[in-house]
Amino acid sequence: MRSARNLSRALALLAATSCTSFSAAEHTQPVPAHSSRRASSGSTLGVPPGHLPGPGQCRIWTPGEPPGQQPRPRSCANIERAAPAGSWILYRPSDDKDVVHVRVLDQRRPGIVVQQRVYDVRRGALIRER
Repeated sequence: MRSARNLSRALALLAATSCTSFSAAEHTQPVPAHSSRRASSGSTLGVPPGHLPGPGQCRIWTPGEPPGQQPRPRSCANIERAAPAGSWILYRPSDDKDVVHVRVLDQRRPGIVVQQRVYDVRRGALIRER
């Protein structure tokens, strides 16, 4: 009974993903500053504003996973140890709640940061990237 339920869930997921052309890269690129449409942190990061960590907190975010299935915000202490490969670590400084720091982890090696980005949440724009 359990395996039949799991099989039906897997088939439903496969059918849903085959009907969409979702690309995480489409949702991680910032909207150019000269664009006529105003970007939100959701369209820039792929993270809905209500799911950003609170000031002074971090959150592990796996691109492509639904917001409701993401881990809860938490302390930043040792968070890289818990972050799986390919995930992001979001950090919101307590002194500037309009900024989100994103540490992008390697696709194959958990805990290894390969890129750092800083976004302005209000403008929805990438400020800098390293």
